[in-house]
Amino acid sequence: PCELCPERPTEPEPWGRLVPMALPTPWEAEQQLEEMMELTAQNLPWLEVTQSYTILRELGSGSYGHVLLAVHQRQGSPMALKFIEKRDTELRDFLSEYCIALSLAAHPCIASALGIAFQTRHHYVFAQELAPARDLFSLLQPQVGLGIAELQVKRCALQLASALEFMGAKGLVHRDVKPENVLLLDPECRRVKLTDFGLSCPRGTAIEALPENLPYTAPELCHLGPSARLPAQPSLDAWALGVLLFCVLTGFFPWHTAADRHYRDFERWHRSPRIRPRPPHWGRFTYEAREMLRGLLHPDPIQRSPASIAMAHVKCPWLEPKEPGAARADRTLLRSSHSSFTIPEQWGYLPDTAPHDPQSPRSDPCPILAPQLLDSSHRPQADVIGLTQLP
Repeated sequence: PCELCPERPTEPEPWGRLVPMALPTPWEAEQQLEEMMELTAQNLPWLEVTQSYTILRELGSGSYGHVLLAVHQRQGSPMALKFIEKRDTELRDFLSEYCIALSLAAHPCIASALGIAFQTRHHYVFAQELAPARDLFSLLQPQVGLGIAELQVKRCALQLASALEFMGAKGLVHRDVKPENVLLLDPECRRVKLTDFGLSCPRGTAIEALPENLPYTAPELCHLGPSARLPAQPSLDAWALGVLLFCVLTGFFPWHTAADRHYRDFERWHRSPRIRPRPPHWGRFTYEAREMLRGLLHPDPIQRSPASIAMAHVKCPWLEPKEPGAARADRTLLRSSHSSFTIPEQWGYLPDTAPHDPQSPRSDPCPILAPQLLDSSHRPQADVIGLTQLP
């Protein structure tokens, strides 16, 4: 049986690789999005929420507003309603996020917008599907510096690579790939979904540097001047996927940002791997995994591997065998904006056993690798979405 899909070894996975016949041009992708946004704006109703929905509880909150668990009063269907503050968000930005999510709903590894959007006095609102097992970040154990089991990471890699390839075939760039934006339908990562399209845009769109650089921000964006712009490309998502895989496999970030000295050490090693010393924690990876990550994290976006490269490496081991005597990691090595918002146990699935791979200990921590809080103050950010029990 297939190691990654033990339950259905003879059936092809729904997130298998997509090979589009022809990619839409940036103009075509932008034109299609503009048409969707225009139609949605013309039919965006005003609605009193309590007239149509029963609000059960808050699922998450942030600078943008709230995500609430709601049930439609007539249909009885549960959903997550994302409330986005009007005072902080232009109508055009809301329409873009909603329409992009709607256009990608056909892919099984992308969180579906449910075709419900409206506005209230203070909020723009749209509905999206629920994720029973929270998000990928919730599986990490920063207090002990442990990542996630290799099998789970490979399942995530397959599905995220497929989702990003699908977005690329649509002419879109996600621009915010990170564990917090990967929703889990089960705690073993057999089904995951990419979510949060607040920064997504058509390929080729001129974008500016973000106010805050995160570990997932590609170097070409980190080094962008205050008034400079560059065209959004899928290589930005490939970079973020590489950092995500490093993070969930090791429990560490490779750097604070792709502009600090830890990144510069990596860049020198990337250019001369036989001469330069290997950066911290890279020794945990097998040769095949290092080559995959070096491709995804190539400093030159033109030479960077596409996200789909992960699909070609899932049959190879990614982590070296256990090293005896590995020290526990510092508690501050991996933190998130989730640290300020705790989901009670009854809100979502809490695994009975630790989700880490017992054969994946981490080497001595380097305190200066500890990242800043992953609080993207530059944009709305969805928190955890969960249900009381698995369907």
